[in-house]
Amino acid sequence: MPRQPRQFEINGIYHVIKRGVEKREIFLKPQDYHRFILGLEFCNTVEPTDLWSLIVGSDPTKQRILAERLEEKRKIKKEPLVDLLAFVLMPNHFHTIIREVKEGGISLYMQKMGGYSTYFNKQYDRVGPLFQSRFKAVCVKDDVQLSTVFAYVHTNPIELWEPGWKENKVKDPERAIRKLNDYWASSYNDYIGKPKFPHVVNREFFLDFYGDEKRCVQAVEDWVRFKAGQTELGPEIAE
Repeated sequence: MPRQPRQFEINGIYHVIKRGVEKREIFLKPQDYHRFILGLEFCNTVEPTDLWSLIVGSDPTKQRILAERLEEKRKIKKEPLVDLLAFVLMPNHFHTIIREVKEGGISLYMQKMGGYSTYFNKQYDRVGPLFQSRFKAVCVKDDVQLSTVFAYVHTNPIELWEPGWKENKVKDPERAIRKLNDYWASSYNDYIGKPKFPHVVNREFFLDFYGDEKRCVQAVEDWVRFKAGQTELGPEIAE
């Protein structure tokens, strides 16, 4: 029997996670990260999405042509499926914070993002599913959880240089904070005054929630220091 589609509340906010099948890596080179982030932007529409021409490479001429195509696509008015509020890409999974703005929007958005599997399989001459069968979605129920999930998502890359930090505490919080500022495959820079993907996320939501960019930074840095055992903070959300 097929599984029933999940129901998401309009204006409800969800922490959405999806992992590679058998924990395999789903991003192998910078082009893959860029291609996925293009999907985050251009799949967020009720209209069909064709990203086959939007392949990122290192050739300067092709990059210029791609940039021109993207600007042309951005001029086309589109009806969004969701509000994408934050994201981070890790080698074998990704996290997003998404607000449902259209009935069925999150489910359709994630379905369209599944097209990345086709790109990946063609790129690396493989077959079969790339992702685990279903994404995980955790409803954000209050402001405390909202602030926690904002910090949790944006601090995920610490795992790359301090494996096991979530259980064993951050050993060098100042180094972790510096490296988070340099981690580009994330919306964090868009919230700290160094925008990299201004067309991908709706920054206004969290800027209104916190008040300004400085408080966004403080939320993340306080979380890092909490995980280092230097400060006290509210309860963690379930992973």
